[in-house]
Amino acid sequence: MKVGIYGQFYHENSGQYIQQLLDLLDERLVEVVIEKQFLELIQKHESIKKDYSYFSAFKELDTSYDLFFSIGGDGTILRSITYVRDLGIPIVGINTGRLGFLATIRKEELAESIAKIFNKEYTVSSRSLLEVTASNGYDFDGFQYALNEVAVSRKNTTSMITVHTKLNEEFLTSYWADGLIVSSPTGSTGYSLSCGGPIMMPQTSSFLLTPIAPHNLNMRPFVIPDHFKLSLIISGREDEHLVSLDSRTHTIPNETEIVIAKAAFNINMVLLNEETFLKTLRKKMLWGEDQRN
Repeated sequence: MKVGIYGQFYHENSGQYIQQLLDLLDERLVEVVIEKQFLELIQKHESIKKDYSYFSAFKELDTSYDLFFSIGGDGTILRSITYVRDLGIPIVGINTGRLGFLATIRKEELAESIAKIFNKEYTVSSRSLLEVTASNGYDFDGFQYALNEVAVSRKNTTSMITVHTKLNEEFLTSYWADGLIVSSPTGSTGYSLSCGGPIMMPQTSSFLLTPIAPHNLNMRPFVIPDHFKLSLIISGREDEHLVSLDSRTHTIPNETEIVIAKAAFNINMVLLNEETFLKTLRKKMLWGEDQRN
C-alpha cells in the first residue's frame, strides 16, 4: 500500500498523533510519502526515525496512491483537494483541531481507526465540486475548483455590492448584499449555514445560493439543480471584489463574468462504517439538541 500525508500546521498537541500515525503505517509496511513543507515541519519538531519520500506539487502524485491522509482540521482537507485533484485518491481526514466536521477521525481514536481502515471497514463518500471560470481569463492559480463553496464578496469598502445573477443564461435576480455564497452539499454545513442556509445531505444533486447580509428582506437561500450553470457579474463602488474558492481568495475586477458549474470530477472521502453524516451532524453540530429533554 502507498499513502500520501499532508498537513498545514504543526501544533504542540498534534505532534504525538503525527508520530503515532507514522508508526502505525510503518508497522504495516506502508509506503509513506509526505508533502515537503509538512515533512520539514515534522523534522523540525520531532526526531523522525527514518527518511521519508516527499511530494511538493500535484504533478508529483499519481493513481498509485491508495489513500491520502489529511492531518489537521477541515481547512486542511480543503487544501488537500489542491493536491489530489482529479486523481480519485480517497482522503482520510484526521482531526487534530477543533470541530472537524469533514475530518471525522478523532486523534484520540487514531489506532482503532487505522485498524478499521486496513480491515476495509469504511465506505467512500463521493463529493461534488464547483468549477469557476472568469471571462477575463483569470486562472485562479491553476486550480479553479472548490469543495465547500465559492463566495463573491466586497473588498476594501463598507458599501454593499450588487451581484447580478443568471441561471442557464436566464436572469434570476440582483443581490444587493455583502456578497453571495454558492455552496455544494458538502459546504452547506460551513459558511452558508452561518449565513442562514439549509443543510443538505452530501448525496444531494443540488447547489445552494445563500446571500451574505442581503438588504432585500425577501432574499432567501435558493437551491438549484447542480447541472445548471450560474453566471455572476458584480458591480459596486470599488473597482474590484473578492472571489473565494474555499479558503483561497482572489481579487477580480468588477464587471468580470464569473461562471460557476459542477466540475467533471468528484472528491472521494473515507467514512468509517459506524460514522454517518447524520451521526456527525448530531455529534458535532448538536443537531436537534434541546436542553429541555
